Amino acid sequence: MIRQLSIVLSLLFLIFASCEDKEKSTNININTPVNTEKQEKDTLKIEVKEDSIKDKSELKVSDYPVLAQEELIPFLTQFGKDNPENQVKIITSFGDIEVQLFNDTPLHRANFIYLTKRGYFDGTYFHRVAKGFVIQGGNSDNRETSDKRNKIGAYLIPSEFDAGHWHTRGAFAAAKYAEQNVSKASSPFEFYIVQSQNGAHHLDNDHTVFGQVIKGMDVVDTIANQRVGEGEWPLLNIRMKVEIIE
Repeated sequence: MIRQLSIVLSLLFLIFASCEDKEKSTNININTPVNTEKQEKDTLKIEVKEDSIKDKSELKVSDYPVLAQEELIPFLTQFGKDNPENQVKIITSFGDIEVQLFNDTPLHRANFIYLTKRGYFDGTYFHRVAKGFVIQGGNSDNRETSDKRNKIGAYLIPSEFDAGHWHTRGAFAAAKYAEQNVSKASSPFEFYIVQSQNGAHHLDNDHTVFGQVIKGMDVVDTIANQRVGEGEWPLLNIRMKVEIIE
C-alpha cells in the first residue's frame, strides 16, 4: 500500500511540474498579472523625477466615440487619413525614446496616434522588463488606466503581417492576447520594444511590428537593466508620457 501511494505521488509531481511555464521570458502576453506589492524604490538608489511624467491628461469623452470591433476598421482608416503623423516620442525618467511608425501598417499606426492624442499612454508604465529580450509598456496598476480603456472601447486590431517587418533590435510591436486569438489580432493598448541584439525572430508573423526606434535605444537598454519582481514587473515604476513629433 505504501509503495502504491509513493508511485501515485510521484506521478502527480511529474504532471504538475510539466505544466510550468518554461517560456515566460520569450512570449508577449498582455495578461501579465499586476504586481500590487510595495515598490522597493529605496533599494534601487536611483533618483527619478516621476512628477514630470505623471498623468496630467483629461479625456474629452464627448469628442470621441466608444469604439466597438464592428466599426473599428472604417474608423481607423478615416482617422489615419485625417491624422498622418508617424513619429512619436516616449518620455520617461531615464530619457526619451523616439519611434518611427510605419505607414504600411495603417491600422496600427492610426490606433497608436489616436491613443496618443487621447492621452491614453500618459501615466502608464513600462510594466514588463525582460532583459535581453523586450521591454513592454502601456499598462499600469492604476484605476485611471482601466477607466481610460473603458472610455476608449473594447476591440482588437487585425494583424498586419503583410507589411513584412521583422523583430530586429529596436522593433516596435503590438502585444496581443495569447488565448482564443487564432487570428493573432493585436491589443490596442500595449506595445513592446525589442532590446535583444539578435532580435526576437521567433515572434515574426506572430505579433505585428509597426514601428522602429530611431533614437533612444540607450534608454531602452537602461530600462531593460532595471530590477524586476514577480511577472517581470519592475520594482521601480517606470512611468511614461507619449507625444507626437510629426
